[in-house]
Amino acid sequence: RKDSGMLSYKEHLPVSQVVVGDLDRPGSEAKVSLGPVRCQGDRNYWNAASFVTSSSYLHFSTFQGETSADISFYFKTSASDGVFLENLGNTDFIKLELKSATEVSFSFDVGNGPVEIVVRSPNPLNDDQWHRVNAERNVKQASLQVDQLPLEVRKAPTEGHTRLELYSQLYVGAAGGQRGFLGCIRSLRMNGVTLDLEERAKVTPGVKPGCSGHCTSYGMYCANGGKCVEKYNGYSCDCSKTAYDGPFCIKDVGAFFEEGMWLRYNFHSPGTSVKDLVSRTLLSSADPEITAPDLSLNKEELSFSFSTTKSPCVLLYVSSYTPDFMAVLVNPMGNLQIRYNLGGTKEPYNIDIDHRNMANGQPHTVNVTRNGRDIVLQLDHYPPTSYSLPATSDIQFNSPKALFLGKVIEIGKIDQDIYKYNTPGFTGCLSRVQFNQIAPLKAALRPTNASSHVHIQGELVESNCGASPLTIPPMSAATDPWHLDSASADFPYNGQAIGDGVNRNSAIIGGVIAVVIFTILCTLVFLIRYMFRHKGTYHTNEAKGAESAESADAAIMNNDPNFTETIDESKKEWLI
Repeated sequence: RKDSGMLSYKEHLPVSQVVVGDLDRPGSEAKVSLGPVRCQGDRNYWNAASFVTSSSYLHFSTFQGETSADISFYFKTSASDGVFLENLGNTDFIKLELKSATEVSFSFDVGNGPVEIVVRSPNPLNDDQWHRVNAERNVKQASLQVDQLPLEVRKAPTEGHTRLELYSQLYVGAAGGQRGFLGCIRSLRMNGVTLDLEERAKVTPGVKPGCSGHCTSYGMYCANGGKCVEKYNGYSCDCSKTAYDGPFCIKDVGAFFEEGMWLRYNFHSPGTSVKDLVSRTLLSSADPEITAPDLSLNKEELSFSFSTTKSPCVLLYVSSYTPDFMAVLVNPMGNLQIRYNLGGTKEPYNIDIDHRNMANGQPHTVNVTRNGRDIVLQLDHYPPTSYSLPATSDIQFNSPKALFLGKVIEIGKIDQDIYKYNTPGFTGCLSRVQFNQIAPLKAALRPTNASSHVHIQGELVESNCGASPLTIPPMSAATDPWHLDSASADFPYNGQAIGDGVNRNSAIIGGVIAVVIFTILCTLVFLIRYMFRHKGTYHTNEAKGAESAESADAAIMNNDPNFTETIDESKKEWLI
């Protein structure tokens, strides 16, 4: 019925999504709240050093842990074995090492003979991910724990030596000709003191300060094509080649377009040749199939989100120095249309999406990918649909010139339908617009090197109106925790149980309300009678007609017929 808890590990952040199931049954509801988020810790959490050779080591003063030792650190490696740290005495010693890809060992000798505690992991520990080690030793026992694996404990002998006597320096890494640790160690604390690995690494050959490889562990958090960039003591996400913003490239960059407003992004800026421009902006340098001298595109990737209530309109238009063009339109019926004209055909090639009205004011996402003759279109969270250009059509988009949003203001001949849809123009929201490596809205709203390519007619106001919540695709029956194999499965909240429960609860509530109302009415009646009994009217048993009678006896005789009859027949008085 309720799930709650604290996020206590940095690795669990950021919270990228919350999935709530079991909302289809009647009366079901869910409320999700997160926060407040407060980060706390010390600045030494990322104090780290990278050991780049198996003979590399750092040395510190002798570890003072005669009767008590508490050692903790994080490590990350792709090697199968290596010594983390070691400190020696005459015969005493203390050592932590990675014995194999799945074993961490804590060994020591206080004069009673060597003692070794080993934690074995069901999964490899040399997976280049962070793992935490915590080793403790005192006069009563010693323990070792790795990540969240079960704690291994070894009791100390009841008799014998208890003091750990060391005299050599503390070595972090290789020591005494042993194979040292290859990888990264951070946040090394010994008896509550954090060792400054970074400062010592700066003056030690074979060891580098900081820890490279953060992107290996956290690069997946750079979303929407963001590039993970290694930093001295962490990482960051480079969103410059995306249509998104924010620390993790997940914030939409969008704007609201009023009627008549338009934006043009020129692929060719003054003083720049078309050849240079195409090679820098439209074409990916990592694509070996496309080179700058071609001055054409064999493939395009287009994605954006929009919302509008008016149709027809032009959402996006890519022009060229030739008759080639690409357009995304909303036709008069409110349906989406993708239009390509790459030459070789008499009429442009149209893709009509007529199964739903797109001018309904709701955010919609459009993704169009063309590779040669093949076109893949995905609308919202519907499955992708494949199309193919006609056999006679060219497959090269020749000499791209400019990209328009909201309206087409172009010199030369324009397709007749696009010309009709161009008036009065698009009204609504456009967001996260990206054409290959170009993000025109982001270039207009964020100062970048590409801002000089942008020309705007009207006042462009940034807005998140196009942001739509993430829709989670349906889970398979194997992974869906709410999936029931049969309608008769023993599940406490199936439809029938909920229905009976609701009826029973309604009856109980109705009975309670009726009892309360009846009690209130009875109390009111009692109070009214009590008030009028003691206040207002005085009641007597005087005979009726007493006001007009000559005497009290006459009033009684006039009012009581029986009394009168008795007087007449049996009790007559005579005055003598």
